[in-house]
Amino acid sequence: MEAHNFLAKRGFNVKSFGSGNAVKLPGSAPDKPNIYDFSTTYHEMYQDLVKKDKTLYTQNGILHMLDRNRRIKPRPERFQNTTLVFDLIFTAEERVYDQCVESLETRASNNEQMVHLINLDIQDNHEEATIGAFIICDIVQMLAESDDMDNDISDILTSVEARCKRQILHTVCWY
Repeated sequence: MEAHNFLAKRGFNVKSFGSGNAVKLPGSAPDKPNIYDFSTTYHEMYQDLVKKDKTLYTQNGILHMLDRNRRIKPRPERFQNTTLVFDLIFTAEERVYDQCVESLETRASNNEQMVHLINLDIQDNHEEATIGAFIICDIVQMLAESDDMDNDISDILTSVEARCKRQILHTVCWY
């Protein structure tokens, strides 16, 4: 959602999704996550965590993150449930990238429209989320300025990989 927020503020048309079966937020211990259904609003998650342990979830930044998220949209959405079609899809974790590839490959292909699926692994903390948002925004800006995105994308991603010292995965899928 940090990249979503960052890109939207720069005028890009952005949507964001989860890809799991539920929304999982850090809990009081690594083996005790807070799990919510996708129908749960960010406001409801926020209120639930305030009741559970306001100090903990303030200190670890989860309440701040949920506050930001609820200003962007009411609730999380699941990628596998959307019928929207995109030109670019970014993921921030290889596991999610794999889930998106699988979802796109198993959908009935109607439009035969190409979509570029790009993964930049981002650790799940505020500092890395901000850095990742900057990198994703740079990539999107370069692609938007390209005269031929489909032809230029490999060179753009290779240059960003070299500059940022991070591996970027890329594949083409179809709707």
